[in-house]
Amino acid sequence: MSLDKESVNWKAIFNPMSLVSILLGVICASIALEAFMLPNKFLDGGVTGIAIIVNLNYDVNLNLLLVLINLPFFFVAWKKIGKTFTVQSAFSVFLLTLVLHFLDVPAVTEDKVLIAVFGGVLMGVGIGLIIRGGGLIDGFEVITALFQKNSALSASEITIFLNSLIMLFAAWFFGIEAAMYSILTYFTAIKMTDYVVEGFEEYTALTIISKEDEKVKELIVKEFGKAISVYKGERGYLPETFHIHHPCDIIMTVVTRLEVHRMKLAIQQIDPKAFFYVQTIKEVKGGIIKQIGSKHN
Repeated sequence: MSLDKESVNWKAIFNPMSLVSILLGVICASIALEAFMLPNKFLDGGVTGIAIIVNLNYDVNLNLLLVLINLPFFFVAWKKIGKTFTVQSAFSVFLLTLVLHFLDVPAVTEDKVLIAVFGGVLMGVGIGLIIRGGGLIDGFEVITALFQKNSALSASEITIFLNSLIMLFAAWFFGIEAAMYSILTYFTAIKMTDYVVEGFEEYTALTIISKEDEKVKELIVKEFGKAISVYKGERGYLPETFHIHHPCDIIMTVVTRLEVHRMKLAIQQIDPKAFFYVQTIKEVKGGIIKQIGSKHN
């Protein structure tokens, strides 16, 4: 199967499960903003945090800010990461602005701890569901991935550094207390995002057993730019046909949370009956690991 990196995979974009996941994620993120964060000047990190600061201080429309601030990040993603990923992310942001425009949710509580915790939980669940659908609502992750290539810092260290700057601005504009609660909101959202996507781990080992093993290997290495490990094994041994089995290559690769969804869809296009399973990994060193995206779209 040949996947052109210059084209948009519309089948992946309009996958029903992806659309449902993105829609649910956008609704959760919108409720977090409307019912918890905005009324109390609490921030999330990244583009959302910047947009809230500008919105609350200069009365610029939040929806407009979310689009304008994300645009340069998505332009970079279109050039460097993948067109399908960029289209899905742009669609997620558009959907977020649409829901925010029509959604009117009153503040749920005045307890600042509850606001920070549950606002972060809802925002994290929303972001996690959107990532599972193949998109993003925060272009900061794109920049983080690109900076990591030429930096000794890890992706998490770069993310924390950039968002620390945002929290300093929050302290300047809204006061130390609001900034402290915003930090609580932000870290709660991070943990919930990781949990929704893949537990508390960032990297994932994907193992595939397929009758089209050569095509799957070519897809992963040439289209996704990932290294693979190959084990010699046998497939078959089903309960009804235990005596039927065939030699095959068992393929294992390490991917990031943003690549799992797209890689699974691409493999299923090659072999709809392919068997694969996912394992979380606590630490990865060496080899070829990319934090976000790939040449594949």
